Amino acid sequence: MRRQLVVMLKNPRPGRVKTRLARDIGTIDATWWVRHQTARLLRRLRDPRWNLVLAVAPDVAGMTSRAWPADLERMPQGPGDLGARMARVMRTRPHGPVCIVGGDIPGITRAHIARAFATLGRQDAVFGPAPDGGYWLIGLKRTRAVPAGFLQGARWSTEHALADSRATLPDARIGLVDTLRDVDTVDDLRAV
Repeated sequence: MRRQLVVMLKNPRPGRVKTRLARDIGTIDATWWVRHQTARLLRRLRDPRWNLVLAVAPDVAGMTSRAWPADLERMPQGPGDLGARMARVMRTRPHGPVCIVGGDIPGITRAHIARAFATLGRQDAVFGPAPDGGYWLIGLKRTRAVPAGFLQGARWSTEHALADSRATLPDARIGLVDTLRDVDTVDDLRAV
């Protein structure tokens, strides 16, 4: 049962990534930040303890983009909101524990990911909370089927995202790991 760390990424094109950050610093600077942040993150998260996989969007352009290392496995995110796309990742990856993170969390280290996978040794699911009520990491042990309503109805980009997501895992033992901040606005960027 090989551990899998899936990083959700959008092809870094001006006007398509980090639109809230772009309103504050401009589309070119926001795109530049995404490209460099992602490159640093992927270098930092390579580790023999897990497979590093990219879940990319848009599906066709993401699969052929040269913005990311060519040696990393890629899978298309597919259609739907963030919950539908993350649920698809959880349902389609090979057997074993899966953690999903975004590419916009500058503070992630290998130690954070190792703690999340260790938590899955004792729990059915794990979340890495964010200060805004969302989360930077979700993981499932996947020893049983992913619930049918998993991540449906979550109020994304609100202070309810974590609570709503937890509610879609009835009867699951859920652990929490470190709180980290993602970058959506210039205030977030200054804070990290």
